[in-house]
Amino acid sequence: MKKYSSLTEIQTLIDQKKLSLPELLDYYFKQIEAHQHLNAFNEVFFYSAAEQAKLVQEKIDNGTAGKLAGMVIGIKDNISYKDHMVTASSRMLEGFVSPYSATVVERLISEDAVIIGRLNCDEFAMGGSNETSYYGPVSNAADTERVAGGSSGGSAVAVQADLCLSALGTDTGGSVRQPAAFCGCIGFKPTYGRISRYGVIAYASSFDQVGTITSSVSDAAILLEVLAGADEYDSTASKKEVPAYSAIAATGAKKKIAVIRETLESEALDPAIKDSILNAIERFKAQGHTVAYVSFDLLDYLVPAYYVLTTAEASSNLSRYDGVHYGHRNLEATNLNELYKKSRAEGFGEEVKRRILLGTFVLSAGYYDAYYQKAQQVRRLIREKMEEMLKDFDIVLTPVTPTPAFKIGDNIDDPLVMYMADIFTVLASLTGIPAVAIPLGNNTDSLPLSIQLMTKHFREEELLSLSQTFLKGS
Repeated sequence: MKKYSSLTEIQTLIDQKKLSLPELLDYYFKQIEAHQHLNAFNEVFFYSAAEQAKLVQEKIDNGTAGKLAGMVIGIKDNISYKDHMVTASSRMLEGFVSPYSATVVERLISEDAVIIGRLNCDEFAMGGSNETSYYGPVSNAADTERVAGGSSGGSAVAVQADLCLSALGTDTGGSVRQPAAFCGCIGFKPTYGRISRYGVIAYASSFDQVGTITSSVSDAAILLEVLAGADEYDSTASKKEVPAYSAIAATGAKKKIAVIRETLESEALDPAIKDSILNAIERFKAQGHTVAYVSFDLLDYLVPAYYVLTTAEASSNLSRYDGVHYGHRNLEATNLNELYKKSRAEGFGEEVKRRILLGTFVLSAGYYDAYYQKAQQVRRLIREKMEEMLKDFDIVLTPVTPTPAFKIGDNIDDPLVMYMADIFTVLASLTGIPAVAIPLGNNTDSLPLSIQLMTKHFREEELLSLSQTFLKGS
């Protein structure tokens, strides 16, 4: 059985009786078994996935199957699925079984997707390399000594290594796009609020957004169509009408593309990535698009503003994990104060503790105005500048990452190096606009390279159409 790159391909084979869903699922189970060394899955749902596959196959046979019938999908281990464990790859939630399903899980199941397992990630989605996971790092299938990216590293590698057709991740500051870039997949982050966050374990609530990792633009489109839309359980979910994304074709409509000059001139940018992006720009021009270089003089403020705001929100969101309400509980404490301290010290890993401490500091009485308030003002300025740019252009183009996937262990001990790796992805997160990482082939070491496209709020169809056109013409 070969690697399948799209749901359309699988559905065609099932319709022709050349493949059944249980057979496809069994293939993926064998793939997971053969690639255990990558550490992509925290748990495989052997029983529930097999039961789902049987039920969906029956629906296919009698002509009542949903849009996603034939899709075998993995979910990041911070997305709740009723009667299944969800741990956010943390000791704090070890063994926790969710009493309900996230809205995105309900919508997947309602359209007959088969959920194959929960995927490894950085602890509480805090990290850019999948090295902070309580279950150990995920290895990149292109080179097992290198990171998968994070925080949705397991999601990216599962698609890269053909362990499932597609995967859900979450993107707070690039956590879908960056691992997708490191693994040569398509990573799609929709507009903030386009997809409900209900049932997703929170990191930074004004940034967190469910996204998809796929091998095809068409799969990204149909997943967005199914997952997007209003949700009575999430007041931040947009009530805007959901377009028929799956019907959006590569129209070839000519776009005005802005390239942020400072991102390509950055000393941190790997020469091979720069060359591949410059080649991609020439391809866009050859396809008839207008490309212009523009300046974005707030680039140096993106990462500081992002980390001040997200750590503040993390400090608040993670205060509930205290060993009393739920989460890891120390059994040796002799008083309440000691119980809180020991439970949290044992339950959280080093990076999560670091971010909680940073967030608590910037929210403290003496520093709130100097840091948190100032970062909110900077965020507003960044958003206004981006909105101004998008009045003149349809698309904004930047790199996804400064470098290809780096070696496991190389950067984990230097938080500043790790944080600065987010320099190109946090722009879309701070402004809430949709963004996509699309592959550009590999460098001389066979490591994947990628490019990022961004557009106006709720104009995901622009990204899908342009990505399809670009990849078809490559």
